[in-house]
Formats: sequence, structure tokens, C-alpha cells
Amino acid sequence: MPAVLTLTLNPTIDSACEAERVFPTHKVRTHGQRYDPGGGGINVARVLARFGVPVEAAYLGGGVTGALLDELLDQSGLARHRVPIHDHTRMSLAVFERATGQEYRFVPEGPLVSEGEWHGAIDHCLAAAPDWLVVSGSLPRGAPEGTYAELADRLPAATRLVLDTSGPALAAAIEAGGLYLVKPSQGEFEALCGRSFATPDEVGEAAMALAARGAARYIAVTMGHRGALLADATGHAYRPSAPVEVRSATGAGDSFVAGMVHGFVLGEDAPRAFARGMAAGSAAVLSPGTDLCHPEDVERLLAAYP
Repeated sequence: MPAVLTLTLNPTIDSACEAERVFPTHKVRTHGQRYDPGGGGINVARVLARFGVPVEAAYLGGGVTGALLDELLDQSGLARHRVPIHDHTRMSLAVFERATGQEYRFVPEGPLVSEGEWHGAIDHCLAAAPDWLVVSGSLPRGAPEGTYAELADRLPAATRLVLDTSGPALAAAIEAGGLYLVKPSQGEFEALCGRSFATPDEVGEAAMALAARGAARYIAVTMGHRGALLADATGHAYRPSAPVEVRSATGAGDSFVAGMVHGFVLGEDAPRAFARGMAAGSAAVLSPGTDLCHPEDVERLLAAYP
């Protein structure tokens, strides 16, 4: 059994390309088209596999696009387990506009799934009983808000659950508690708390309070180019981001999660795993389109987070 299992209930085929300019109405000629298997948990698994971590990606998939997702995962050499669904897997599109350096991202809502389909994914996770379970991404239509909370409640105590989601699904899981690591962005964290925060210290105090009541052992709040914060029940620490050239923000949060999990799998303490996560998140923005972080960039940037 792999040390890490990832779960993606709403995966996507991430397509990316470049255009000189993006205009309405007229045909926009694109270049450099590429397709990657995507969705939060799949992205985390792809990064962990690059670092040699034993990992399997579990996901819902269906239709002709589901078959394409299977093919892309097989081409990447990633161990996988697909839970079949009747509806089609979604496809997203990212267009990089060369003239401005801006990126346009189009993300469909995804398929409608039945109770038996999403429960099938949960049953696979329970049967696998991995050391680490990384659940990342949005819920598909048809899956209730408490899906991740139910999974957390039913997992064996020996499995450490890492969660990266947002909205009602995040709120329900936080209320259920027992998570090992949860990673919202600042916007997602503010929506969870029902208030905005002016400083990293304010974010840290709110995250500490959640950790102290048993929501999660560690809460990492990412803040984009401004850095990230890690909190537990005893304190919090903020780190600014390393200065890097941003080519695409796609997959930065997933790379951050993979970096932290990699650190924990290596036996690193939370601060060092946090630094590894920040290095991975920074490394991800160096890659264009739907690519993710690469080990050589992570190791180089890790020196910026002593």
C-alpha cells in the first residue's frame, strides 16, 4: 500500500495554451497546446511522484473525457484508481496572453455524481487505510457538503488526513475536526471565519483558535505572492514568499500541499515541512501553463526558507 493516497472527487483535464492576444468574437489562434491530468489530489500525487514518494491517486471519472484522463495518468506513470461515474469528467482551459503576461482560466463546474459514486470513492479510501490521505479539490455536483467530514469521521486513527478545499465543504470538515493539516488560501480562510484580516498576525490568531478547539493539528494559510502562515494550538509563524518570476499560478497551492506532505513523509518537523511547502509553491509559479513544481527548483528555493 502506498504511503500516500490522494482523493480527487472532481478531477479535470487541464488544457493550456498561449496566444499573442485574447479578443472577444474573433478567432484566437493559440500555440503550445498541452494536456495534463488535473484536480487537487491528482496534482498533489503528480508532485509527490516526482520526488519518489510512493503514492496512488484515487478519483471519480467517466465518459470519453474520463478515458482521456486515465490515458494521461498512465502516460505520467502515476499509480491510479478510478471510481467510474456515469457523467463526463470536466475539462478546463488556461490561456496565457503573451502581450500582457496575463493568464485566463476557464474552469467548468464538473459532472453530476450519484450517492453510490461518491460513496465508492470514500469506500476505497477506507479500505486502503494509507498512512497519509490527501483530499484536495472541490466537491462535484451531487456530493453533499458533509462528504469530507464523513470521510474524516470514518477514517482509522492511524491515517493522517490532509484537506485542501473551500466553502461549505471546508466548514463542515472543520466543524467535524480531527484533521492533521488543512490548507485554505487567505480568501478561503476569511470566508470560513466570516471576517477579513488586515495582518498575518490576525490570521495566525484565528488559525490558532481553530487548532486549539481540535479542528486540525496544523493550519497552513497561503497568501499568494505575500507568503504563507502555519499555526497550531500553541502558536503561529508567518513567512514571506521568495522572489520569483511568476509564469503561471496554476497548481501553486497543490504544489504547496505536496511539499508539506513530502516533508512530513521524510520525517521533518512541521516548520521544516512548511518551508518545503513554500519552496514547492514558489517553484510551481516558475512553470508555464498547467505544469507543476520540479524537484530541482524546489531544492534550490528551499535555501530561501531556512
